[in-house]
Amino acid sequence: MKVKISIEEIRKYLDIETLEFPKYVAPLINLANQYAQGTRLKVVGQMSELIQQFTGKTLSEWEKWYLKQKPDAIRESTEKIVQMLKNFKNTIDKIDREMVEQWVRDLVVVKTFIGLRFQEAILKKGAEIKGDNYRLSEPDEESRGIDGYIGDIPVSIKPYTYEIKASLPEHIDVKIIYYTKIDTGIEVDYGEIID
Repeated sequence: MKVKISIEEIRKYLDIETLEFPKYVAPLINLANQYAQGTRLKVVGQMSELIQQFTGKTLSEWEKWYLKQKPDAIRESTEKIVQMLKNFKNTIDKIDREMVEQWVRDLVVVKTFIGLRFQEAILKKGAEIKGDNYRLSEPDEESRGIDGYIGDIPVSIKPYTYEIKASLPEHIDVKIIYYTKIDTGIEVDYGEIID
C-alpha cells in the first residue's frame, strides 16, 4: 500500500510549527532566492552531507549544530534575498500596462509561432551551412515522418529526448536532425547531413 504524507503532516508529526505568510510572500521570496542564489551550496553548505554528519535528534539540536558549522549562512542568505527583493521592488515600479501587454503578446503570439516554426529555421540554417536549398515537407511526406529536405536529403527533426526513448512505436527511415532547447535558443546536431 502506498501512502502520501504531506509536508504539513510531516511538520505536525515532528512538532514543527508551520509558518504562515501573507498571500504571495512565500512565492516571491522563493523567486528572489532563485535569482539571488541565496541558498546555494557556497552560501549554506552541502545540506545532504551536513545532515548526515549530524548525530542529534531534535530540530533545536540540528539548528544549534548547523549554526556552529555555518555561523554566517543564514545572515548571508538573507542578505542576498533581501537585496534581490529590493531589485524586484524597483523593477515592479517600472512595469506598466503597456509593458505587460508587450510581454503577453511576445509569449502568446511570437514565442508560440517560434515554437511551432523552429523546424523551418533548422532546415534553413542547415541548408545555409551546406550551401544548398531547403523545403518543408508536404502533408503526404509528413505522414512518413519527413519534416523537410536539405537539398534532396529528406530529414526528420526530433528533440534529443526522442533518441533516448527506447521503445518508440514509429520507425523513421530518413536522416534525423536532433535538437535541444537551451536558454539562448536551440542547439542542433545535423549529424552527417552537414559534413
